[in-house]
Amino acid sequence: MSAALPPTPAATASAAAARSAWLTMLVAAAILMITMGARQSLGLFVSPLNTHTGLGIATVSFAMAVGQFVWGAAQPVFGAVADRWGPARVIVAGAVMLAAGMALTTRVTGEWGLVFALGVLSAAGAGAGSFSILIGATAQRLPPERRAFASGFINAGGSFGQFLFAPLNQAVMSAFGWMQAMWVMAAAALATIPMAWALRGRPRAPAAAAAAAGEMPLRAQLRVALRNRSYWCLHAGFFTCGFHIAFLVTHLPGEVALCGLPAGVAATSLAVIGLANVAGSLAAGALGNHVRMKMILFWMYASRAVAVLAYLAAPKEPWTFYVFAAVLGATWLATVPPTAGLTAKLFGTRYLATLFGLTLLSHQVGGFFGAWLGGLAVVHTGSYAWMWWADAALALAAALVNLPIREARPRPAAAPA
Repeated sequence: MSAALPPTPAATASAAAARSAWLTMLVAAAILMITMGARQSLGLFVSPLNTHTGLGIATVSFAMAVGQFVWGAAQPVFGAVADRWGPARVIVAGAVMLAAGMALTTRVTGEWGLVFALGVLSAAGAGAGSFSILIGATAQRLPPERRAFASGFINAGGSFGQFLFAPLNQAVMSAFGWMQAMWVMAAAALATIPMAWALRGRPRAPAAAAAAAGEMPLRAQLRVALRNRSYWCLHAGFFTCGFHIAFLVTHLPGEVALCGLPAGVAATSLAVIGLANVAGSLAAGALGNHVRMKMILFWMYASRAVAVLAYLAAPKEPWTFYVFAAVLGATWLATVPPTAGLTAKLFGTRYLATLFGLTLLSHQVGGFFGAWLGGLAVVHTGSYAWMWWADAALALAAALVNLPIREARPRPAAAPA
């Protein structure tokens, strides 16, 4: 009986590349789990911060709205740094900033102190360890046929963070107080520092890609992108996505309270959104190789409009919030893989962290208005009613604005010889 042949060098290299790809995706998903988990559960702190500082719901909402904008504004800046010097240094700096901002929030009592700690320092730190940096770094390390799945996988990590952190923070707040919950998140942020080691350096591009990069520096690529109508359609849809998510993540606990339900309903609803979006993100990533991404975005945004209208018509019971959360969770941040994938389709991966970071800036401009206007609505009208109607209208507009995007149909993979 002949002995088994040793693996060929090509097979060994392929296995090593597969292990490296999985390690990269797992590390990126774990980092996003922490940074997004911390950010997406901040709505639970609105009422405790208002009680502690006495600043009022509108002021606390404004600080969180600034955080929504800064989180988005930081990403193209940190993305450009990561494209130039690699993502590891950016992630480490972000971890320190996020931890410092969370810790400082427990000490401030004035409006501008809260804006700086929660709205600037921690938000910028979370942005340094978020979508554009992590998806951009991963896309540069993977072949094209694996990028859509990788985006969905990484995005699912962020959604799992929301599922994990929302009930964790609520439990710590109930047992020990909101300050202790902030300290837990600060410690979790520092745990991303050793993970950054797996993303150190910037992969060498093949000769053709390097030559193309030499012919198209970042400034020229930005000029090309900003003249592209499809790119602006992505921005418009993502603006609405940010409005929707920031409004809900900031004010869903307040809506639950106005309905006379316990705070645990809000925490559970946020957790359900995160868990449902794990499946939604993985599905969006897998579909991106078979379905035009603009159609994925169209149906996601359209389903949100229907979900909001159904919520408005439903009785306000705990089960209503849980069903609503599950439906929304299927699309919550599942818009990220097709948006990042379309950006890569349009302009390649060389400057993906920067170009996708700019779409995230538009997302967070919408997020600023969603968080801030929600606070103004409840202060001046005593309810969030007009915000819900605005949210439904914007979701429908976002669905329609994705249709003019010019995107070729996905080509089936060639059969192996």
